[in-house]
Amino acid sequence: MKSIAPKTDFQTITKALLDNNKPFLPKFLHMFSDISIEDFKDLETIWGDINVERRISLLSDLEQLLEADTLLCFDDVARIGLNDENPVVRGQAIRLLWESKDPHFIPVLVHLVENDPENDVRSVAAEALGKFLLMGELDEIPRAKLTEIEFALLKIVQSSTNSALQQRALESLGYSSRDEVPALLKKAYQNNDKGWMIASLLAMGRSADQSWESFVIPMLNNHDHDIQVEAIHSAGELELEKARLALINIIKESSEDSEIRFAAIWSLSKIGGEGVRETLENLYENADEDEEEILEKALDNLESSDGTFGINFLG
Repeated sequence: MKSIAPKTDFQTITKALLDNNKPFLPKFLHMFSDISIEDFKDLETIWGDINVERRISLLSDLEQLLEADTLLCFDDVARIGLNDENPVVRGQAIRLLWESKDPHFIPVLVHLVENDPENDVRSVAAEALGKFLLMGELDEIPRAKLTEIEFALLKIVQSSTNSALQQRALESLGYSSRDEVPALLKKAYQNNDKGWMIASLLAMGRSADQSWESFVIPMLNNHDHDIQVEAIHSAGELELEKARLALINIIKESSEDSEIRFAAIWSLSKIGGEGVRETLENLYENADEDEEEILEKALDNLESSDGTFGINFLG
């Protein structure tokens, strides 16, 4: 009879974290998901004694693990990291909350976005607040929480002197239905700066407002690679039917640029309509391994959005 390996005690993990002479074993990472109150207190007690590079790598490894398995939850570990004295650790702790929908993090993130001494941390916090702003628009958090987020982000866009921070705040405000937001997006779009253009296009794509069509479509063939990619993404998010033909042509003409091709393929799958299924199926027949995977997901997305089913080559 095969023996069952004993469960690792959390004290073994804390000792391993403090042992700088040995690498921290990846097999321990799952133990940080939904840790008990007792284990949380133990980790919090020794956190400051862990080598800073190990703290950073631990949070980074947990983020990667979460991307592979969204059923895991590392909110408690992130909670400790948000108060770390090192700004890189604080920023990585915020990134560990990408999947979290716990509204208790809202005041913490608002405090960071308003008061953290490092603009990089404030920028990551501004990005993270976008998800909670969307939850507010969907009535998934109290109205007061939504207002708190909006005021904090609006204040940054209107008064901060750091353009990168302002742009991250504007991107999150793309989810907002406040009256002030459209004017801010137009101003950013008209700014002769690549960063502002990209931020405005990203925010427009998040707005669910197809009136931005006349701003997005002219950028679909922009000479700047990054602006073009963001415009393609936004056209898909807004499901702009008038972008369909342009996206099909972009795919035909962008054989050397996989990022643009993949973005156009995915956006087409969100828009759907005449000629899209045929285009994607033809691409699939001649695709390499990487593009084949993208096309499979795109065709699945197309089927779920338009309720139609074509050639059953997806297995």
